[in-house]
Amino acid sequence: MSPRPAGPQFRSAEWARGQMNDSFDFITLIAIGVAIFVLFRLRGVLGTRTGNERSPLERRRQQPAKPGDENVVPMRPNPVPEGNEDAERRARKLESEITQFSHGDADIATGLKEIAAADPNFTPKSFLEGAKSAYEMIVTAFAAGDRQTLKNLLDKDVYEGFESAIKARESAGHKIDFTFVGLPGVDISDAELDKKNALVTIRFKAEVVSATRDSDGEIIEGNAEQVINIADEWTFARNTKARDPNWKLVATSQLE
Repeated sequence: MSPRPAGPQFRSAEWARGQMNDSFDFITLIAIGVAIFVLFRLRGVLGTRTGNERSPLERRRQQPAKPGDENVVPMRPNPVPEGNEDAERRARKLESEITQFSHGDADIATGLKEIAAADPNFTPKSFLEGAKSAYEMIVTAFAAGDRQTLKNLLDKDVYEGFESAIKARESAGHKIDFTFVGLPGVDISDAELDKKNALVTIRFKAEVVSATRDSDGEIIEGNAEQVINIADEWTFARNTKARDPNWKLVATSQLE
């Protein structure tokens, strides 16, 4: 191929590139000028000190903890500081609950007040809600032979009694068909603070469906299609000085 001849077309291309370079230089100068102006304004704002600045260490301390930052998860939440109005409102609410759930029994009311004084997180209403859930979990776990759940909720001596009954049932080849229906009645029947140990006794009136089957699948006790009423009196306890906020079942009694 012969070299490209010089001519009008070649000169037009050189001229066009020159015009583009001139335009590029002009635009670049404008952009640099704008950037300098913006940086100057930012320096004027960011460089101003108000006297309230925090060091990186202070900012780190004030940041909320992220999952995995702590090796130990606190079992009890840190109490939120209360103002006078909040403390008074909580005291009135606690007094109202004690009156409601003690049902006029002075001994129960005194016991609940002493427990609340030893454990600021205790309220009769929240305790009863927790006791309801615990009752359902325990009777359901016992019917299913769920030892792990029972270990978490029962005192050692009570667990041994439950585990012994489960073992005897399994040895005989018996199984229980069990359905928890509801709790039409839940009342506090006793409450006391024994040194550092809080004890609250609850009377449960429950509705369940229960049938025990032998190794052949035949029902030998109960009814698989009938709701029956049962009544129990259980005592829950916890050490108010311990970090663990959980209550455990320490005594049981069947009422009916």
